[in-house]
Amino acid sequence: MSTAKRASAPQSAPILTIDGARATVRLNRPAEHNRLDPGDLNALRTQLQRIESDPGIRVVVLTGTGAKSFCSGYTISELQDMKSQPGPDDATLEQVIDQFEHLRVPVICSLNGSVYGGGIDLALACDFRIGITGTRMIMPAPKIGLHYYASGMRRYVERLGLAASKRLFLIGEPMGCGEMLRVGFLDELVEPEALQARTDALARVIESNAPTVLANMKRHLNLIAQGKYNPDDITADHRMSLRSAELAEGLAALKENRPPKFQGR
Repeated sequence: MSTAKRASAPQSAPILTIDGARATVRLNRPAEHNRLDPGDLNALRTQLQRIESDPGIRVVVLTGTGAKSFCSGYTISELQDMKSQPGPDDATLEQVIDQFEHLRVPVICSLNGSVYGGGIDLALACDFRIGITGTRMIMPAPKIGLHYYASGMRRYVERLGLAASKRLFLIGEPMGCGEMLRVGFLDELVEPEALQARTDALARVIESNAPTVLANMKRHLNLIAQGKYNPDDITADHRMSLRSAELAEGLAALKENRPPKFQGR
């Protein structure tokens, strides 16, 4: 479906589609810059649980509907209600973004537009971020008096470094797409018409890689970035890979000059 047709379709909670080894989560409130309402967080939690439980899924693409905004974060009208503790069955923004970060499979954030507030952290929870020219990101927290939550601040410093994080959190001025690329928020910057093709190409590469090794190395890399890694656990997974069917298949494919056919987890 084209971007224009998606933008004119009814708005809704995020939409999950699964096509082979790829799951796509699409934020679907373009008229509100793909903001996240409270009910959307519960829907995302359920969708991510489904993804995590499906061994056939090897990559996730997170994107938004429309050509203006990827995500504007949590709906501002609900911020006052966040003063009280959520109910036991209610997901919080921090919990859902942590859930994205901890998915076993790689996640590509395909930013179809500009990004604001909590949407920035949502993108940072992904493993790869592809953006488009003509967009920007804005952190409104310092201008509205909102102190950010713990895991979000950690992700900013881990991914962007302290200097860029301070610019966003303490100044709050807009950052253009070129600067987003320079500070490491974006891995790639493409023209809008090239976004889908580039996202598809990267997803196909990830789909073709060894899924168990990818899941284990993603987990260890994130723990290394947090300073929480265990060298013994990394060594154990390394040794396990030496005896794995994945390595046997990969070496056989290399010898036979053919693409490997990994069977999954």
